[in-house]
Amino acid sequence: MSANHTDADSLPMEDKDPKEHDSHARTTAEFGGAEARMELERKLLWKIDLRMSILVVIYILNYVDRNNAGAARLRGFSTDLHLVGQQFATLLSILYVGYIIMQIPSNMFLNYIGKPSLYLPASMIIWGVISALTGITKDFTGALLTRFFLGFVEAAFFPGSLFLLSKWYKRNEIGLRTAILYCGNIISNAFGALIASGILGGMNGVLGHASWRWLFYVEGALTCFVAVCAIFILPDFPTTTTWLTDQERRLALKRMEEDAGVGDQGETETGGRAHGLYLALTDWKVWWFAVAMTAQVIALSFNAYFPTLSATLGYNPTVTLLLCAPPFGFTVIVAFWLSRRSDAKQERFYHMICSYIAGIIGFIIAISSMNTAARYVSLFLMAQSYAGFVVMYAWMSNSFPRPPSKRAVCLSLINGFSQLGNIAGSYVWPSNWGPTYRYSYGICIACSGTAIVMSWVFREHLKHLNTKLEEEEREMGKTEKGFRYLL
Repeated sequence: MSANHTDADSLPMEDKDPKEHDSHARTTAEFGGAEARMELERKLLWKIDLRMSILVVIYILNYVDRNNAGAARLRGFSTDLHLVGQQFATLLSILYVGYIIMQIPSNMFLNYIGKPSLYLPASMIIWGVISALTGITKDFTGALLTRFFLGFVEAAFFPGSLFLLSKWYKRNEIGLRTAILYCGNIISNAFGALIASGILGGMNGVLGHASWRWLFYVEGALTCFVAVCAIFILPDFPTTTTWLTDQERRLALKRMEEDAGVGDQGETETGGRAHGLYLALTDWKVWWFAVAMTAQVIALSFNAYFPTLSATLGYNPTVTLLLCAPPFGFTVIVAFWLSRRSDAKQERFYHMICSYIAGIIGFIIAISSMNTAARYVSLFLMAQSYAGFVVMYAWMSNSFPRPPSKRAVCLSLINGFSQLGNIAGSYVWPSNWGPTYRYSYGICIACSGTAIVMSWVFREHLKHLNTKLEEEEREMGKTEKGFRYLL
C-alpha cells in the first residue's frame, strides 16, 4: 500500500442511501422477484457445489502423494534407498521448498488466465507423473529430486482452490466450503493409510518390485486419472465459466458485490498486474497472520509422522496403518460441525482456539503417559486440531477481501509462508526422541500457544478496524450496517 493508504481506507464500504433501496429493488426485479431470485440462487449454489466437490478428491490425492513416504518408510523405503541420519527428514522437508517458491506466481497466473478448470488439472497430471517416478528411484539423490519437483508443481493446487472458492461464495458460506475442501487433507490421512496398508501388505515382490515402489506407482496413476476427469468438471471464475446461463452469471457476480459492498472483478483494481502483489507485501496483517499460521503448522507436524506415532502403540505395521484412520475420521466430523457453527455465528477466533486447546491437551497426555489407551486417545485429540486449522483458513479468506488481485496473492503468500512450518516440523520428530517424543510434543505445545496469542492480537486489530468503520458510517449519516471483518 502507499504511505497514505491505511487499512480502513482499503475496506469496501456500502453506501446505504434512498437510491440504494431503489437499486436493491431493481436488482430483485432483475431476477424475477425475491422468491424467483432465492430459487435461482439455490440452484446456482447446488450446481457450483456439485462441481466443486471434485476439489475434495483432488486434495485427498494431493496429500496422499505428498505423505506416502511416511507409509513407505514402514516397508523398506529408507533401507532400499540407503538413507542415513536426517536424510529421510530432508526428503520430507525439500518438498516444501518448491511448494513455497511457486505459490505466489502460481496464484497470480491463475488470476490472470481465469481458467482453473485447465490450470489445476494440468498441474495435477504433472505431479501424478512425478509421484509415480519416485517409485523408480535408487538412492537419496533421485528421491530428493522427485520430492522437490513434486512440491514445485503441487503448489498450484491449494492456494488456487482457496482463490477459486473465494470467487463464488459469500462470507457466510465460505467457512463450510473451506472445511469441506480441507477435509480432503484430513481424509487423506485415513484414506491414504488404508490404501497403503493394502498395497504394502499385498504387493511386495509383484513383478519383482518392492511394495513401497508399487505404492508410488498406483497412487501416481490414480492421480492422473482423476486429473483428466477434473478438466470436464471444475468451474472457472464467474466471468469465464461457459456453462452458466446469462442470468446465473449475473447473479453470481451480484452475490459477491452484495457481500462486500463492491464487485469482485475490476471494480477495486488499480495499477498494473503486479499491484495486488505490492498491496499484499506492504500489508503487515498479511505477515502477522502468516507467522501465526506457520506456528500452528509446526504444531501439526505430527501429521507426516502419524504412522510412526501410531507404531509406538506396539502393533505390527499393517495394524499400525489401520489405526491411523479412526482419529482422522473423527476429525472430519469435528471439522464439519465446527465450521458450520462458525459460519452460523459469524465468528472465527473462539471456534478456532477451542480446537487448538483440545490439541494441546492431547500433546500433554502423550507426554505424560505411555499407556496404550491414553496415547491412542491423545492421537484423536491431536488430530482434531485440524478442525481449528480449517476455521483459520476461512478466517484468512474473510480478512483480505478486495481487490481480488491482492486476495490471490494474500492467500498464496500466507499459505506458502506457513509451509516453512512443514520444513521445520520435518526435523521435530527425530527417531532418537522416540518412543515417548516428549521433546517433540513440547515443541508442538509451544507453537500452538504462540498461534493462539498471535491470533488474539489479530482479532483485536480487526475489532479496532470495525470500530473505525462504524464511526465513519455515523459521520456520513449511514443508517445501515456496511462491511465488517469477521472476528
